Amino acid sequence: MPKYKYQAISEGGSTVSGTIEANSEDVARELIGARGMIPSKVQVDTGGGGFVKWIEKKSSGVKTPELILFTKQFRTLFDAGISIVSLLDVLEQQSENPRMKQCVVDISTDIREGSTLFQSFSKQSDIFGPLYCSMLKAGEVAGTLPQVLERLIYLIEHEYKVKKQIQSAMVYPTMVVIALFGAFFFLLTFVIPKFVDIFKKAKLELPLPTKICMYMHEGLQAYWHVGLVTIFGTVISIYLYVKTEKGRYVKDSMLLRIPLIGTVIQKGSMARFASIFSLLQSSGVSILDTMDILSETIGNEAISKEFDNLKTKLQEGRGIAGPLKNSRNFPPMVINMIAIGEESGNLDDMLKQVASHYDYEVEYAVKRLTTMIEPILMVCLAVVVGFFATAILFPMFDLTKSVK
Repeated sequence: MPKYKYQAISEGGSTVSGTIEANSEDVARELIGARGMIPSKVQVDTGGGGFVKWIEKKSSGVKTPELILFTKQFRTLFDAGISIVSLLDVLEQQSENPRMKQCVVDISTDIREGSTLFQSFSKQSDIFGPLYCSMLKAGEVAGTLPQVLERLIYLIEHEYKVKKQIQSAMVYPTMVVIALFGAFFFLLTFVIPKFVDIFKKAKLELPLPTKICMYMHEGLQAYWHVGLVTIFGTVISIYLYVKTEKGRYVKDSMLLRIPLIGTVIQKGSMARFASIFSLLQSSGVSILDTMDILSETIGNEAISKEFDNLKTKLQEGRGIAGPLKNSRNFPPMVINMIAIGEESGNLDDMLKQVASHYDYEVEYAVKRLTTMIEPILMVCLAVVVGFFATAILFPMFDLTKSVK
């Protein structure tokens, strides 16, 4: 969620300044006014690089299962007719996570001071993202908070399940790659040098694979510190670059073009797009606000840019499906389903069908990715083992002949 720097006039008439997190400048002014101040200047805070934002994001200390449990408890107590303040007191006592407990205390304090649910939850943006807060706002305004909370629970649980499926699918490939690099450096550092010494003493003409191993070993011994600094510097530079807006766009665009992996990312983004779009539309969120929320929550900068362009077209009075036809990242099926939904006035149902279809597609794509990665890794492993075996066995044959 973006930060805004502001200057405001306090209740005592003095000028104060600070920063506040909000979905937009209008929301920021609304939150400042809720604190009893009159905003005089509000602008986006461009300070604090990507690394700082990443630290702030990682320091929330609340895991997704805890957020799901909190939302379920909130919905159950609200359905029971308990007042918001009493409800939050109960949730504070039930919370075992210190960060969540303090979060509930802060929300309860803000509500007692007259803030709305949306305003109170928006201040805890490291835990509750823009989608969560916007849904709460829609539920408050329309008087459908229980239904909104039910949809939120489904969406959070669903995305958590998909995320876990992808993580589980990548465990085996990750372990194989780590073992591959470990074996490579172990052989290069401890095994190859001993055999090379034997071959040199026997004055054998070393084959090309053995010479390559020898040069790699010597280079590793002489320049390991340079290599370490280079690798570390490159990783940090790339990391800081991809935390910039341009870097995220370049990274996400490249990921979408990678065979197999790009397919999983695109299908996952389409499933999230359809689910969130349907959820927001059925909850009464305006189409322009929906585009802003989708841009922040879709999880891919390249696709987020499409929503920014789409919002401009919508402001000009155009529909959704037409502008999307020029998109590189939206499949024809999604565009056609949206077009049918717009023409029939049944966009919500069409989006639900798209979400259901792509949920299945994501599951299938993850399984296919796992199936395809295994033989690729086996081939890589065979190449590495074969290379070192050739580097050792060929000179050993020559050594055996010379002894005979």
